[in-house]
Amino acid sequence: MKTPQVIGDTPTPLLLLLLLGLTGLCIDAYKPVVIVHGLFDGPKQFINLSTYITTEHPGTEVKVIDMYDSIFSVQRLWKQVREFRKAINPIMEKAPGGIHLLCFSQGGLICRALLSTTPNHNVHSFISLSSPQAGQYGDTDNLNRVFPGYLKKTIFFFCYNIVGQIASICDYWNDPHHRSSYLQGNTFLPLLNGEKPHDEMKSWRENFLRIKKLVLIGGPDDGVITPWESSHFGFYDSNETVVQMRNQEFYKNDTFGLKMLSDRGDVSVCVHSGVKHVQWHSNFTVFRSCIENWLT
Repeated sequence: MKTPQVIGDTPTPLLLLLLLGLTGLCIDAYKPVVIVHGLFDGPKQFINLSTYITTEHPGTEVKVIDMYDSIFSVQRLWKQVREFRKAINPIMEKAPGGIHLLCFSQGGLICRALLSTTPNHNVHSFISLSSPQAGQYGDTDNLNRVFPGYLKKTIFFFCYNIVGQIASICDYWNDPHHRSSYLQGNTFLPLLNGEKPHDEMKSWRENFLRIKKLVLIGGPDDGVITPWESSHFGFYDSNETVVQMRNQEFYKNDTFGLKMLSDRGDVSVCVHSGVKHVQWHSNFTVFRSCIENWLT
């Protein structure tokens, strides 16, 4: 068989067909991207991010899940996890090559819980965009919107009981001055982190470790995630000094698979300064430097 010839700069018809075929294969290789919004958000906040993805990776299917939008996002997280799973499962089933999960703020916790509780999922990259993965403890506008008049020092009175657990922010409220109440009264984050032993710890860990890459994005000027290092699994001790991810007990004990992922080389940490919380999903520099590489 003769090798296809190129005359000057003009490819032969056979070579042109081969090049077009390869281009098509590259486009088809992009995995679907599923986006899960955060507290008080909805699909409209992710128009820019969706456009960045489809512009830089033509042919990519991008799906922003349209549920629990705006004020409805304050409902308890385990309920949201179940409903988001129902919406995302059909997308995974139609994508044998896997999907990417890109999850913002509170949505990052929903996605992590979904991954941990879903056997045989096919999520490749889990991108956690400014999400309070180690919890939240701060006086912010969001706290005031959910609990008007409350301060961070007093909200534990409400959050760490059966009534408080109906509000999503209580599911990841982590008061470092009331550790025992957090472990006893919080029915979401301590279970997800393996800080409170339960019968599903082993299977949840195995499920979470099915991902190929964990991408953690955050920065010091966020203004909402408190401490901002929570986006990278850092959090306050009882003196409100930030303990970084590698010194957290759930990391050292590898209760849910974070250390294993890190040891595999599959944790990417991206820090950006000068980005406010509501800007992460519309900042092209963040997309280009922290997100794009993991959406192939």
